[in-house]
Amino acid sequence: MAQSLFLTTNIRPNIHIKGEEQWFGCFASKAKPIHLKLSSSRGARARARARAALNADSKAIEIPHQWYNLIADLPVKPPPYLHPKTFEPVKPEDLSPLFPDELIKQEASTDRFIDIPEEVLDVYRLWRPTPLIRAKRLEKLLDTPARIYYKYEGVSPAGSHKPNTAVPQVWYNAQQGVKNVVTETGAGQWGCSLAFACSLFGLNCEVWQVRASYDQKPYRKLMMQTWGAKVHPSPSNVTEAGRRILQMDPSSPGSLGIAISEAVEVAATNADTKYCLGSVLNHVLLHQTVIGEECIRQMEAAGETPDVIIGCTGGGSNFAGLSFPFIREKLNGKINPVLIAVEPAACPSLTKGVYAYDFGDTAGMTPLMKMHTLGHDFIPDPIHAGGLRYHGMAPLISHVYELGFMEALAIPQIECFRGAIQFARSEGLIPAPEPTHAIAATIREALHCRETGESKVILMAMCGHGHFDLPSYEKYLQGNMVDLSFAEENIQASLANIPQLVL
Repeated sequence: MAQSLFLTTNIRPNIHIKGEEQWFGCFASKAKPIHLKLSSSRGARARARARAALNADSKAIEIPHQWYNLIADLPVKPPPYLHPKTFEPVKPEDLSPLFPDELIKQEASTDRFIDIPEEVLDVYRLWRPTPLIRAKRLEKLLDTPARIYYKYEGVSPAGSHKPNTAVPQVWYNAQQGVKNVVTETGAGQWGCSLAFACSLFGLNCEVWQVRASYDQKPYRKLMMQTWGAKVHPSPSNVTEAGRRILQMDPSSPGSLGIAISEAVEVAATNADTKYCLGSVLNHVLLHQTVIGEECIRQMEAAGETPDVIIGCTGGGSNFAGLSFPFIREKLNGKINPVLIAVEPAACPSLTKGVYAYDFGDTAGMTPLMKMHTLGHDFIPDPIHAGGLRYHGMAPLISHVYELGFMEALAIPQIECFRGAIQFARSEGLIPAPEPTHAIAATIREALHCRETGESKVILMAMCGHGHFDLPSYEKYLQGNMVDLSFAEENIQASLANIPQLVL
């Protein structure tokens, strides 16, 4: 039976040959479409060529030259950070022991756009723009009328979205003459990204990695060391904060809150050292918006508008990076997508936490931030297979959630890895444990579309590959993975230690 396909006239294919590979690109055109009747076999070949052209166009999108600051467009500005001792709003000089001046300015900025330095863009060009891919095979597997797209950040040198902020953070430190930076990392993606960036700009890098991940993921540690970083399991005996935890629990699996305390302690007590953070803070979320700015242009090139946007959330940088530019378009009345943040049932800060001022670390050294939190003492169970272990959600995402611009849900890890296997066996990519949460939610949404007959456009953040997370897949495939039987009393005990402020 003949099939129809819209093709655009006056488009000259641009055919590239590399070895035995062949792919197609095309120049944009505003010419009117013509309607062609094709046989079934010819139609299939033409659709394949059209998909190849879409992928080429996706890659041809120019890298954005500015980061987007959502704060500029919010009807209500987010609450200020508070000094951990005085409880007064933080001043720029309060942050200077930890961050270079330009990042402090970005943290408090209300400018709508901030220029990306040319030196940062030059590094971005190693992997950006990242591809926007339609998950046709997953759609077929699920037998859904939904159209699923994913923005894939796993093509970066470190294999995730994290270099989007690691590179500018290290560059700004280098510009200020800083020689040493310290940080924490959970699953290791952030630590790898910072080590990579430091290797490019000649800075020394020291990382405290959550003990559970340090033991589970030795190749992340080796990646960091390959790029020149020094790596400690956290809690460690290197810092006072780590020694206190080990005295209370010598077998502590660690947490991001503990690791942050260790890194901040070192930065605050050494004048030649600054601290870098891989999520949570405004300037980190700002740098990640390069994802969403690219994706808006790629969706336009594909002729699509997302009805649903889904991303995983731990501290929130990946979700913010994709969603914030789309929230701008939503606030401007141009689109109206549903935005869904997906978190692990093992660490559900948005869905189980409280919206309150809390410390960003376990020792109480950071400013107090108003966020959805499980309490800064919260330590997720080490059986949790992915990252996304932070006790709180980024203050800006928490604020956006409170304003009602997004939704949240928590999904247990077995369902996440079941979805990851479906994704890997249809799309070919093995996801990191973190985006398996977004995949699981996307599958739920696609199956709902199958029931209702709706042909929604679903856009998903695929923030990294899982090549160094295969032990988690092994647990799932061997039937050894278990879902956390969450104890409400554990959260309540941790929440009891949140500072009680009268403002």
